[in-house]
Amino acid sequence: MGNTDDLGKLLLRVVLGMLILLHGISKIMAGPAFVIGAATQAGLPAAIGYLVYLGEVVAPILLIVGLWSRLAALIIAGNMLFAIFLVHMKQLATLSNTGGWALELQGMFLFTALALVLLGAGRFSVGGRGGRWN
Repeated sequence: MGNTDDLGKLLLRVVLGMLILLHGISKIMAGPAFVIGAATQAGLPAAIGYLVYLGEVVAPILLIVGLWSRLAALIIAGNMLFAIFLVHMKQLATLSNTGGWALELQGMFLFTALALVLLGAGRFSVGGRGGRWN
């Protein structure tokens, strides 16, 4: 049974990491102007916008390989909270045209990251099951 737990953790880590990393690659290609604009519009320093690279490039790579996975997942969760706060607050209590929550993707990313903070990386990771941050 332990193997299936570790496989489940691997699946969660890799899928969340890859899906978030795709957003990061898009930001690398397009630049952080949108995020910087959203941050400054909310009264935050422009430099905050560059943290999107930490949350959408560095943390997902760490999560995929399984190194400092709990910390990486926590960073991704924080990144998602900022995304919801800066861009999606108007959609927080709304439904989509198909009846689902308008923020179901952001919610899935956020709560999957929080689950990984609690679960850790598992043994199929660079840090291994016993790693301090895994």
